[in-house]
Amino acid sequence: MNFYEHTLIAKQDLSTPQLNDIEKKYKDIITKTDGKVIKVEKWGLLSFAKKIKAYNKGFYIHYKFEAENKTLEEIKRNSIIDNSLLRYLTVRYKELDTETDYFKEGNEKKK
Repeated sequence: MNFYEHTLIAKQDLSTPQLNDIEKKYKDIITKTDGKVIKVEKWGLLSFAKKIKAYNKGFYIHYKFEAENKTLEEIKRNSIIDNSLLRYLTVRYKELDTETDYFKEGNEKKK
């Protein structure tokens, strides 16, 4: 099995229960296709540099997981048809960094 990071950008006008449903949906897809979720990070509502489909902001959800190709195919298939997502990206890694939380409060570089 290989290590992956999958990042979703959901529309800014979604409610908290809808965001939780999206998080659970993709977590379930990973586990049901013999993958293993290592970490899920909610980065929150972040502004875009340019508008995406008339949206200025989006909710970011980031997954770190271990899986096979069938899991990636299922994630891609569901991401394409999911109307609440603006963008998604999956990246393969040899090793995952599970220690660093880049969007946590207090992670600024100290001068």
